[in-house]
Amino acid sequence: MKKIRLIPRLDIKGPKVIKGIHLEGLRVVGDPQEFARRYYDQGADELLYVDVVASLYGRNSLHDIVQSAARDVFVPLTVTGGLRSVDDVRLMLRSGADKVGINTAATKRPELIREVARKFGSQCMVLSIEAKQVAPGRWEAYTDNGREKTGLDVIEWVQRGVELGAGEILLTSVDREGTREGFDTNLVAAVSAVVPVPVIASGGMGCLEDVATVVREGAADAVAMADMLHYGRATIAEIRAAARAAGLTVRAI
Repeated sequence: MKKIRLIPRLDIKGPKVIKGIHLEGLRVVGDPQEFARRYYDQGADELLYVDVVASLYGRNSLHDIVQSAARDVFVPLTVTGGLRSVDDVRLMLRSGADKVGINTAATKRPELIREVARKFGSQCMVLSIEAKQVAPGRWEAYTDNGREKTGLDVIEWVQRGVELGAGEILLTSVDREGTREGFDTNLVAAVSAVVPVPVIASGGMGCLEDVATVVREGAADAVAMADMLHYGRATIAEIRAAARAAGLTVRAI
């Protein structure tokens, strides 16, 4: 049975961790370094950093934050937001990232996925997708924190991304993000069914049971969570215990 990963998601704007609803209405919730250390101490399997204004300003500004985290935190770090070239990726990996997520730049020039995968390995290339439902069983890929339409069908796009070399999918439901209504299991199941690589479900975790639901019904390989942790509604240890009690295989701490 596959081992499910529990991944705190840190959305970053400037020097602070922020949180929104539907990726909008962002409010400051704390210091990235404090959050990173806390979640590492609680037993996070990985950490996910998202620069939420990177595409707006045309650059990722997380280098210092990632460098600091890499000194204190000894789990894989995935960084996404504003990475537009092989050089951008190289710089982020040198800063301490283990994997990079690419969304906007890949939708504009899909060949970038192949370039990054060839240069650094597929395991490093995470295709980040922000999905909005447009009809029953259909989702469109968005960029810029769920603001910009791409015209790309999520299922077709994810298949193309994996063909080009993406080794993992970060799948964020814009509809569910920040709502505490649970993951969009239909979305996660639809994506998981068409790709052979791990899928990280993100957006909407509202209670401990939601992890087991998205793994069982959506075949997720990992869950990303923010609101649940940032506001102290549960610790990673509690989430891990609930997942194990539900029969999921998780890393022993």
